[in-house]
Amino acid sequence: MSDPTERTLVETAATRPPFYRDAIVVKWLAQILTLAVVLFAAIFLAREAGDGLRAKSIQTGYGFLDVDPDIALGEGIDTDPATGGRALWVGMVNTIRMAVAGIFLATILGTLIGIGRLSSNWLVAKLASAFIEYMRNIPLLVHIILFFVTIATVFPGFGGDIDSVTGEVIQGPIPGVLHISNKGISIPRLHIDDGFYQWMIIVVVGLVTARWVARKRHEVQDRTGAESYPIFSAIGVVLTFALVGWFIHPIFGWVGDAIFAPIRDLLNGTPEALVQVLLTIVAVASAAWWIWRFFDARRTPGGSAKLTDDDWFRVIFAGVIAAAAGFVFLVLWPGLSSWLINSGSDLFDVLANKFGDGRGSVIDDPPINVSMPDLEKRGNFANMGPSGLNLTQGFAAVFFGIVLYTAAFIAEIVRGGILAVPKGQTEAAQAIGLRRSTMMRRIILPQASRVSLPPLGNQYLNLTKNTSLAIAVGYTDVVQVGQTIFNQTGRSLEVFIIWMLFYLACSLTISVVVNFFNVRLKIVER
Repeated sequence: MSDPTERTLVETAATRPPFYRDAIVVKWLAQILTLAVVLFAAIFLAREAGDGLRAKSIQTGYGFLDVDPDIALGEGIDTDPATGGRALWVGMVNTIRMAVAGIFLATILGTLIGIGRLSSNWLVAKLASAFIEYMRNIPLLVHIILFFVTIATVFPGFGGDIDSVTGEVIQGPIPGVLHISNKGISIPRLHIDDGFYQWMIIVVVGLVTARWVARKRHEVQDRTGAESYPIFSAIGVVLTFALVGWFIHPIFGWVGDAIFAPIRDLLNGTPEALVQVLLTIVAVASAAWWIWRFFDARRTPGGSAKLTDDDWFRVIFAGVIAAAAGFVFLVLWPGLSSWLINSGSDLFDVLANKFGDGRGSVIDDPPINVSMPDLEKRGNFANMGPSGLNLTQGFAAVFFGIVLYTAAFIAEIVRGGILAVPKGQTEAAQAIGLRRSTMMRRIILPQASRVSLPPLGNQYLNLTKNTSLAIAVGYTDVVQVGQTIFNQTGRSLEVFIIWMLFYLACSLTISVVVNFFNVRLKIVER
């Protein structure tokens, strides 16, 4: 006869609670109900908004994106956009350009100031502290306006602007190299030329070779114990390939007509229905591959996967997303295939032309070139010419404002990260005779980056969103362009939606990049 206790446990396990008390059922019902409520609320609010707009005879739609806005932009890749969509794209490019350059410079400047605040040199530490306290305790908008007013009132004009005798532009302060005036700052601009893409093929081959060389040098160092300088060896290989490629890059001119042009022609002849089917297959196959990997990662030595209800929810959610994507590709958005075909064809047409003129000739221009700043006469006044890198009043004010303001916060993050490194690490480095610079570069900063990276990501997000303050000084960013467009068209709701989607995309992109490096920097536990 079996043990009464064991029999009681078996009977208890076999008795299931009522469905309304089952934790798994309640959790599923709660999630499904929440999803239904959210969808219902979104549909309800959208209908109410539509009824309210129609009652006030306010037209909605995104047709204005294809209409000429008849506006002139102050700066950007296109100062005379043909459509509203093109104008908004110019503003987006200006915003992205400022955000990327600002993140790069603010990180470097903030790191140096954060290290300087911990310096044993009294003057350096106090100057760093004063900078941080000054920048952090004054609103960013005040900084931007202050920089704008300073550039406009303190900086002189271009000498006498126009020579009264000859009528020519008077160059200055460093003719052909640097022009600083109340109209902005103009410096030499380093830019890629038509031979850049051919040259990059050789550089990529050099990168692959450099990785192989570095791995071999590491093996030699591990086997013999002698210093083999793998990093310097890899850098030397890349530089050698880049130098040689600078002179021989035209030999890859055949890539345009032999590879990219046939792909362009193939896309032009692709049926739209085939693209719809392929997109659906890709969506379903991706979901199936993810589900297979998910099951395989949770497989036990016994061969069966132990899944919780949350795991089943993820599997079902992946399947639903794949089915929804297939439905969108086949039914709701059949025009997507046409857009993809045209966009892909345009992309490969551009690539084919970058390697040649599309007729078999080879581009032998240098990969990288330099455009020197110049001045030109517009009416009775001198202005910065199209050559060179021109920082207008608005761009310079916003750029310096967000860089210095964000650098102050980054400096405190870096300082906190350095102080979070155990003191024993510093003592051990000093005990083996490492110099302070080597200790900081090889021991302290790599460990401090693990602590500093998550809050740094928040500062990058803040910097990107703070570029919207450029509207205060008239810089042509996406907000300023959008305001001009909805003032002319009355489509404020549509422009606001475009703003939100744009900044959401920027924020999610930054988050993905920061999270990627955050995962790579984690300490791998055994």
